[in-house]
Amino acid sequence: MGKIRPAEFDERSAREDVFVLDIRPRKNYRDGHISGSHNVPVYDDLRGGDASALRSHLDEIPKDREVVTVCKAGVVARRATSALQEDGYEATTLAGGMRGWRGYENNSLGYRAMSLLWRVLP
Repeated sequence: MGKIRPAEFDERSAREDVFVLDIRPRKNYRDGHISGSHNVPVYDDLRGGDASALRSHLDEIPKDREVVTVCKAGVVARRATSALQEDGYEATTLAGGMRGWRGYENNSLGYRAMSLLWRVLP
């Protein structure tokens, strides 16, 4: 299962047509999200191990583009990525989720430290 780091995602999304699937609850999505992302609020279902809620929304997710899944910190989005891959989608998880994305946008100290770790860890 793949993941993409925020800086790489930013570069790739500027060049390619990726579909950003934000699985967080609607309130969290309304409070802030990646521009152009699509909200399918199945976070709680996936966190509980139920991928059927996501699968009931497959008609909203294009199969002809890479799908990048997003949640709060990237953990539950990995479950969405796995379920999508099982259903034949090209899917990856945004590493760090919205926390990572916000850190990247703000060039926060926490994000810079995590970026250093990503460089030395496989």
